[in-house]
Amino acid sequence: MSYAMSAPLQAAVFQQLFTDPDLSALVAGNIFDALPSGSVPSLYVALGPEKVRDASDATGGGALHELTISVVSDAAGFAVAKEAAGLVSDALVNADLPLSRGALVSLNFFKAAAARVGTGDTRRIDLFFRARVCDAPQTP
Repeated sequence: MSYAMSAPLQAAVFQQLFTDPDLSALVAGNIFDALPSGSVPSLYVALGPEKVRDASDATGGGALHELTISVVSDAAGFAVAKEAAGLVSDALVNADLPLSRGALVSLNFFKAAAARVGTGDTRRIDLFFRARVCDAPQTP
């Protein structure tokens, strides 16, 4: 197993989301790897925690990453947050993301959780994706 592809995977996921025209327009470019200091926008997408486990096989080193992407909104109801979450999913599922090290084998939606946060004025949708990476490009 190697954790060495974690940063390249994160960079590729961020780039994919940030350059998606529909998502970027809906959230006004508020796509973050780390939240800005001070007040946060009323609608944003943030890369969150990940869990990684070994997925090496006979062809070489690899890992299975469970990524969390959060959509947070202070709008009444879940409609806008769900629209943004759908665009996140559309941008990532089966995306062919180039990595600076290794190769992305697959990227799939796993599950989601939508909830009110705190007193209920904030809505948050956590989307969970599974990405399989290998340390060397696989040959067909």
